[in-house]
Amino acid sequence: MKQYKRLWVILAIIMIGSFTLLGYFGKEVYNERPPIPTAFVDQHGKVIYSEADIYAGQSAWQGIGGMSVGSVWGHGAYQAPDWTADWIHREVLGWLDQQAQRQFGKPYAELAERDKATLNYDSKVAFRTNTYNPENGQVTLSDDRIRSIQAVAAYYDKLFGDDPSMHTLREKYAMKENTLADPEARRQMNAFYFWSAWAASTNRPGTDVTYTNNWPHEPLIGNEPTPENVIWSIASVVMLIFGVGFIIWVWAFFTHQQHIEVEAPAADPLSLVKLTPSQKSLGKYLLVVAALFLVQALLGGATAHYTVEGQEFYGIPLADWLPYSLTRTWHIQASIFWIATGFLAAGLFLVPIINGGKDPKFQKLGVDVLFWALIAVVLCSFAGQFIAVKGWMASSLNWWFGHQGYEFVEIGRVWQIALFIGLVLWLYLMLRGIWAALRAPGDKSLLILFTMGAAAIGIFYAPALVYGEHTHISIMEYWRWWVVHLWVEGFFEVFATCSVGFIFYNLGVVSKHTATTASLLAAMMFMIGGIPGTFHHLYFSGTTTPITAIGAMFSALEVVPLVLLGYDAFENWTVQHKAIWMKPMRWPLMFFIAVSFWNMLGAGVFGFLINPPISLYYLQGLNTTPNHGHAALFGVYGFLALGFSLMVLRYIRPTLKLNNRLMGISFVALNLGLALMLFTSLLPVGIIQANASISVGLWWARSAEFVEQTPIIHTLRWVRTIGDVIFICGAAAYGLQMVLGLMHKETGAEVEKA
Repeated sequence: MKQYKRLWVILAIIMIGSFTLLGYFGKEVYNERPPIPTAFVDQHGKVIYSEADIYAGQSAWQGIGGMSVGSVWGHGAYQAPDWTADWIHREVLGWLDQQAQRQFGKPYAELAERDKATLNYDSKVAFRTNTYNPENGQVTLSDDRIRSIQAVAAYYDKLFGDDPSMHTLREKYAMKENTLADPEARRQMNAFYFWSAWAASTNRPGTDVTYTNNWPHEPLIGNEPTPENVIWSIASVVMLIFGVGFIIWVWAFFTHQQHIEVEAPAADPLSLVKLTPSQKSLGKYLLVVAALFLVQALLGGATAHYTVEGQEFYGIPLADWLPYSLTRTWHIQASIFWIATGFLAAGLFLVPIINGGKDPKFQKLGVDVLFWALIAVVLCSFAGQFIAVKGWMASSLNWWFGHQGYEFVEIGRVWQIALFIGLVLWLYLMLRGIWAALRAPGDKSLLILFTMGAAAIGIFYAPALVYGEHTHISIMEYWRWWVVHLWVEGFFEVFATCSVGFIFYNLGVVSKHTATTASLLAAMMFMIGGIPGTFHHLYFSGTTTPITAIGAMFSALEVVPLVLLGYDAFENWTVQHKAIWMKPMRWPLMFFIAVSFWNMLGAGVFGFLINPPISLYYLQGLNTTPNHGHAALFGVYGFLALGFSLMVLRYIRPTLKLNNRLMGISFVALNLGLALMLFTSLLPVGIIQANASISVGLWWARSAEFVEQTPIIHTLRWVRTIGDVIFICGAAAYGLQMVLGLMHKETGAEVEKA
C-alpha cells in the first residue's frame, strides 16, 4: 500500500473535503427553505389554506403517484404540466383579467401592449411582494388574488376528478379518470400546489429573487434568470475546460508512463477455481435480472405510448387498471431493482474468489435468504403502489406501504426499510469473505477500494430513510439526491471500475499495479465532482446562491473523467485478444464497451447539456431530462449490470457457449433502440420544448395547447414506437439467452475439459 500512499492521501482529502461541502452547505438547505405558513389568510384574517391543509395535500399528492403525475418545482414526470408553473400562470392570468376589467373594461388578452405592460408591472409587484409575517407565520392575500386562487382551485378540482368537461384534457395529460376521488383530498392537494407556486413567485425577504431563484420562467411576474445564474454557468464552463486539460495530463502521467504490460496466462485462472455452492446458486439472480429487465422494457413502451393515447393502449382502456402514473413508477422501480440485482450478483460471485476459492460458513444460505428477501420487496412494493394509485389504500397507510410519490424512491417506507436491510445483508455477505483477504500479507489497495465501493452502495441507501411523509420538500430533495445522485454518479462508478479492474487482474490480463492505479485515479475523479455535484439537482428547489455555485462548479467536473472513456473502451476491446481463452468473454466485454460510449454521451454530453444553471433554468422539467436519464441510467448502469450478469453466467456454466446470433441481436437492438428513442423522440421533443420555454415560459412548453399547436411533437412521439419495439426485442433476446444459458446441462467430463 506504501507505493500508492500519495494517491490514497489525495483520495482521502477529496472524500473529506467533498462530504464536508455537501454536509456544511446542507444546512443552507435547512436554514433557507421557503416557509410553510401557519395559514394563508384574507384581509380580515379568514383562513384560505392552513398549514395542516398543505401537509395533508402533500400526502394526497404522494398517494396519487406524486412525481409520476406531472411535476412540482420541475421534478417528476414530463407528460402532465409542472403544477407549480401551471398554477402560477393561471393565477396570474386570473388576477390580470380582474385588473383589466376594472381599469379598461375588457379582458387582459384584448388590451393594447402598453396597457398590458402596465398591468404586468402591477402583477410583478402584487405577486413578488412577500407578505409573510414571521411573528404569526401567516401570509395575507388580497381579495383579487383569492378570487384567482379559487378559480384555479376549481379548475384543478375538475381536472383531478371525473368532470366530463375535462375528459379530453385528462387524456392529453395521461391522467386516469378520478385521479384523486376524494373532494376534500383534492382541496388539500390544491393547497400544496398553491404553496409551491407561492414559494416560486414570492421574493425572499430583503431580495428581489424568489425562494426558487426566479424559477420557473414566467415573464408575467418577472421570473427571469438571475445574474448569479448566468455568472455561475460561465464559471462552470471554464471549470470544465480546466478540468479536461488537467485530467488528461494527470491520466497520461500516471497511467501511460506507469502502464505495465503483462503476459496472459495459458488458461483462464478463474475457470481453474472450483465453483462454490454460493456461486452455483447465483443463477436465480441472473434470471431475475433478465425477467425484470424485460418487464421494465415493456412497461417503458406502455408508458411512452401513453403520451400519444393518454388513457389507452391501441384502443385498450389500459389506464383503468395500469394508468400512466403506475406504469411509469414500475418502469423506474424495476430498473433500480434489476440493475441492483446485477451488481449484487457480481459482488457475491467475487467473494469466494477473494476468499481463496471457498465459501465463508453458511454463505449459500445467506445468498438464498437475500434472494427471497429481494423477491418479497419487489412484489410487495409493486403491490402497494398498485393499491395506492388505484385509491384503495387508506391515506394513513400510503406512506408506509403504498407510494411515497418521490421519483426513484417511490416505494413505501416499510419496503424501503426492508430493502436497506437487504443491502446491509449483502454487504455483510461480502465483508465476511473479504475480511480474511484483507488480513493477509501484501498490498490490498485494490481490494480496499473495492470494499469501500461495496460498502457505499449498501450504506448510502440510508438517506432515503431520513425524511418523512411531511418533511419539507426542499429538505426531502436534498436527501433524495443523496441516494439517487451519490449512487448513480458516484459509488456505482467506483464499484464498477474496481470490479472490472479486479476481475481483469484475477484473469491475469492486466497487472495489479495498472488496475490499482486506474481504480484509485477513477475514484478520485468521480468523487471530486460527484459528491458536491449533488447540488446541481437543487438549483431551484428553494435554495440560495451558494448551492448554485457549488453545484455548478463541481458538477462540471463530473464530466471530466468521461473524456477518457474512449481509451477505456479501447482497453476493454484489446483485452479479449490477449488470450484464446478470453473468447467466451467477448459479449460481456462488448457490453462494457457500450458502457463507455453511453457514459461519454449520456452522462457527459447530455448531462452537461442540462447542467449549467442557465441551461437548467429553461430545461428543467422538459424531455431533455429523460433524454439524459435514459442514456445515462440504462446506457451506463443497465449495460454494466447486463455485462456483469453475462460474466457470472459464463463462469457458473463453464461449458456454455453463448449464441452469437442471439447475443448479436440483443446487443445491436438494445443500442439501436436506445439511440432511436433519444434521437428520434426525446431529444428533438426536448429541443422544441426548450424553444417554447425560453420564448414563452415553462407552463407553455408543458401544456396540452402547445402540443396541439406543434404536430411534429405528436409525430415524434409516435416515431419513438420504432425505437421502443427494437429495444424490447433486444431485451427479449437477452432474456432468452439467459434462460437458455441457465438451462444448459453440464457433465463432469465437459466441465473438466473446459
